[in-house]
Amino acid sequence: MDPSPSPIEAVSQRLESFVADRVAETRDAGADALDFVHAAASVLDGGKRLRARFCLTGWQSVAGRRTGDGDPGTAVISAAAALEVFHAAALVHDDLIDNSDTRRGRPAAHRALEAHHGASGWSGRAETFGRSAAILLGDLLVAWSDDLLEEGLRDAAHAAPARATFALMRREVTIGQYLDIAEEASFVTAPDAEHADRALRVASLKSARYSIQHPLLLGATLAGADDAQLAALAAFGHPLGLAFQLRDDVLGVFGDAAVTGKPSGDDLREGKRTVLVAYTRTALAPGARRLFDEMLGDPGLDAAQVASLQETIRDTGALDRVEALISAYAGEADRALRGAPLDTHAVGMLRDLARDATARAS
Repeated sequence: MDPSPSPIEAVSQRLESFVADRVAETRDAGADALDFVHAAASVLDGGKRLRARFCLTGWQSVAGRRTGDGDPGTAVISAAAALEVFHAAALVHDDLIDNSDTRRGRPAAHRALEAHHGASGWSGRAETFGRSAAILLGDLLVAWSDDLLEEGLRDAAHAAPARATFALMRREVTIGQYLDIAEEASFVTAPDAEHADRALRVASLKSARYSIQHPLLLGATLAGADDAQLAALAAFGHPLGLAFQLRDDVLGVFGDAAVTGKPSGDDLREGKRTVLVAYTRTALAPGARRLFDEMLGDPGLDAAQVASLQETIRDTGALDRVEALISAYAGEADRALRGAPLDTHAVGMLRDLARDATARAS
């Protein structure tokens, strides 16, 4: 008999079987529909499965304390897979909003769909088609995430609170995404002293809760967590999520394209109003700040201009301040685990995941 797959392998297998079912049910819709479904499936390839890992470990942190609990069942495996599908949807829409050309070293979804239009010899503007199709692709993936969740929760004992956690995550990340793009336009009307706090609000809603806190709580809820266990995981997950997003912000400016899969300095070309940018601006004299603002958000920045902005960020001490903030949030998260009513082995896994989330190059 083959050994049971690891939980994260089980998530990948669940995704594969789900996609195979979606392909099968689309065959009668014609070649174009099948191409669209295959495009959705391709977005699910790769990635670190971070949200699934936190969901599974949230489950283990509660289930591991009860004698007789075995491997994760259908409910938590499907929930973890649903998180990965929803994340894929968010990436499709995020790349579209940011006009990103690449994702994980490959063309972003809207660029791949644009190329498909051109290769097919279709009429109209390929770019317009790619953008329109990507909106629908993201919507399809959102629907798939709901389908996967519901399939897993069909006979689950804690289905109602799990649905509520997943729904709250969806609402918050959508609002956070809006605040992210609003910040790029509204920063001129907000006092400079408020920019860092406003950026942290975006980081909380768009990333911290969605990437780490809610996946933890979703898994724990499915395991029947009590209030004390949920509180401990929330107190761990939110500051770690903030540290995770701040690391993402640093990589968006200083990351190695060969590792991150996106061009170095991409966040500078996109004009992201991150904490890193806020700290830089407050340290600059008015004239230098105006020049910094003029360059930030210019999609045509060349390598020398990106390097100049990177040097400015370093010289102002903004990078050091963000690194210190990452360490502070990571420390806060670690303290939340001390004495927490959680499975000891799972707590060790959470600490390992915390290091992976904050000390990373991609």
